[in-house]
Amino acid sequence: MPMPQAGDQAPAFQLADQDGNPVSLAQFAGRSVVLYFYPKDDTPGCTVEACGFRDEHSALEAAGAVVLGVSADSTASHRKFATKFNLPFPLLADVNHTLSEAYGVWGEKSLYGRKFLGITRATFLIGPDGVLKQVWPKVKVNGHVAEVLAALKGEAPAADGAVKKSAAKKAPAGKKAPAGKTVSGKSAATRKATAKKAAPAAKAPRAAKKAATAKKAPVAKKPAAAKKTSAGKKPGAEKKTAPAKKSAAAKKASRK
Repeated sequence: MPMPQAGDQAPAFQLADQDGNPVSLAQFAGRSVVLYFYPKDDTPGCTVEACGFRDEHSALEAAGAVVLGVSADSTASHRKFATKFNLPFPLLADVNHTLSEAYGVWGEKSLYGRKFLGITRATFLIGPDGVLKQVWPKVKVNGHVAEVLAALKGEAPAADGAVKKSAAKKAPAGKKAPAGKTVSGKSAATRKATAKKAAPAAKAPRAAKKAATAKKAPVAKKPAAAKKTSAGKKPGAEKKTAPAKKSAAAKKASRK
């Protein structure tokens, strides 16, 4: 049978719990019922789920709900499982899987390449009027009990999209302002243009230094020219002393 959806009338049932006591949906009229289906007693995932409902059982009862677990195991298996983990709620033995079929959770499953018939993990929240309020068709064990408790209290968890949007709004606060938006009265484009204009001004002193160096160069050459002229006077001095030598020779000739 197809799985009933929220708004549908919850299928009625009566099954024995772990102690052999008959439990029916009708006896909880006026109260919310958390009816959860699980594959098998004392298996890792089913144990975590059962202990989660155990740990929050007081809170679930305070929210006006009754918790009922259902699997295809026998009453003896349920008793052993409930005793081992101190489960404070009934575990219904759906040995003939009539209840599982009525809620659309009985069908073909696959594990390690092997196909078999069994119960798909699912939870149904039945309102005080016997109408389904919410359905979890493919339960993920971690955090599931918190989801059920939130639904009972009318505190639906925030959607992922809402979280992402709020995070996206906060992110730009620590980032640079987008291009085109003004910062302290000036845009980023204006700042870049100002920086480009200021760059040639920084080059001006260098050009001035080059011009000053070019002007000073001829001044440095003047002493060199003076040295050349002084060096050129030395041959003249030698010429002046030459006549003196000749006069001495002439004197010697006259003495002879």
